[in-house]
Amino acid sequence: MSADSGKVARAIPRSLAGNLLVAGVLVLAALLLLPLHGDVWWLAAPRPRRWWLAGFTLLAWLAASALFLRRRRVAEAAPAQGEAPLLVCWASQTGFARELAERSASLLRESGTAVRVVALEAVDADLLAGTRRALFVASTTGEGDPPDHALAFLRGTMAQHPTLDLEYALLALGDRSYNDFCAFGRQLDEWLRACGARPLYDRVEVDNADEAALRHWQYELGRIGGVDELPDWAPPAYEPWILRERRCLNPGSPGAPVFDLALQPADGRLPEWQAGDVVEVGPRHLPAQVQALVDRLGLDGTQPVERAGVREPLAQALSCLQLPAAESLAGLAPQALVDALAPLPHREYSIASIPGEGSLRLLVRRMAHTDDRPGLGSGWLCEGIAPGHTVDLRLRANPGFQPPPFDRPLILVGNGTGIAGLRAHLQARVAAGARGNWLLFGERSPEHDRYYDADLQQWQAQGWLDRVDLAFSRGPEPAYVQHRLRTAADLLRDWVDRGATILVCGNATGMAPAVDAVLAEVLGGERRDALRAEGRYRRDVY
Repeated sequence: MSADSGKVARAIPRSLAGNLLVAGVLVLAALLLLPLHGDVWWLAAPRPRRWWLAGFTLLAWLAASALFLRRRRVAEAAPAQGEAPLLVCWASQTGFARELAERSASLLRESGTAVRVVALEAVDADLLAGTRRALFVASTTGEGDPPDHALAFLRGTMAQHPTLDLEYALLALGDRSYNDFCAFGRQLDEWLRACGARPLYDRVEVDNADEAALRHWQYELGRIGGVDELPDWAPPAYEPWILRERRCLNPGSPGAPVFDLALQPADGRLPEWQAGDVVEVGPRHLPAQVQALVDRLGLDGTQPVERAGVREPLAQALSCLQLPAAESLAGLAPQALVDALAPLPHREYSIASIPGEGSLRLLVRRMAHTDDRPGLGSGWLCEGIAPGHTVDLRLRANPGFQPPPFDRPLILVGNGTGIAGLRAHLQARVAAGARGNWLLFGERSPEHDRYYDADLQQWQAQGWLDRVDLAFSRGPEPAYVQHRLRTAADLLRDWVDRGATILVCGNATGMAPAVDAVLAEVLGGERRDALRAEGRYRRDVY
């Protein structure tokens, strides 16, 4: 029996017991009233004594019912024993932010996460101090104002400075046609950081209900809930791209293999994008996984079916759909099977190149589950698709990580496959003739994990890279990228004094918080926060 089935099974006896209790009270009251009915029934007004007895019985019944219903509501609202609910707070002027908050909460509940949804005006410092994880969905109205109902929170709670041991994520809604785009969401984010709260990932900003930004928010929700295959609220409008080349860059590495992929549009016309932008990839199950399911169901994978208005073989359609256990699908005809399944969600990757290089390049690590099954997106890109075949792909702008002015110095910090986004920025700087670049990069092995090393050496030899600091956790002198940054503290302060922007790309749970802490240590918390507010400290972490 599943955990959910067990909850239902335990709830039925409690509900039945409550109903039997109420019925017993009613029967007892009727028996007590029987002696009063010794005379003949007649249509006259009851005696005063009988009015009092009837009224007392009714009040007793109402009190018992209210007590029972209250205890039931409390039991239903309480999270599982020992589990603190994740707080979902919303501030909405038109209702859209509230709708998104409730949809986010529903997704997390489905993943087994205990959730409590509240309007922002009901949140105070004590509630936040007692919360360990929270989501905020906040819209901005007028010229940078909060929604009307959130004014009390702004003037009361945000006027305080509590110490918060809180991890949070924030979705800010706004309209770029206004000067103060997402102003309240940004203000709330800065206040939470100033109180010691730690972002689970950087603020997601949405311009006029932009579907791509909302997909990114949902993508991050899946990480919070530990769910790999949440269906997209609005699936991307993919375009076909051809995988031209795939190379493993770290053979023999103690870590998982990392591949450099080169892709081009199927129609041959390379679109424009900027350094820092990302792609949304439509993954597919590996052919062996699909064939195993088709065989268990006793179906013919070549039988034609229709999916999203396109006629294609059953196996090809199933490769793009979420596949539950075969037992739940037994007996369905091929078309009914396809109609019953939800599409696979997208996967996001940083772009490692600029259009001037002639192809779109990705750097993908082949991830695996505990049973060694490949990850959904990385399995497809690293081994499921053969060069020369088609990948479903969509470009997505990432305004918060696009190039800063080329006449200012640039500090690039990252680890692992985060070097993809940093490489694109370096290539854009070289193309623009912008010098004054400093790279700090960390990985596992100095012998195997030097991604794009030939490019970096060439750029350094030609003077495009002023400095390169590498850190390897399994080298002769184990170190992480934050250690290299701390060691170069004087140089870091000098570059920042000269107007440098700091871009961080890579792991959100280890590297990024450690780098953030070093920046606060070396520059001071206020200056670090000022850099973030000025757009001179930006992150693209995952």
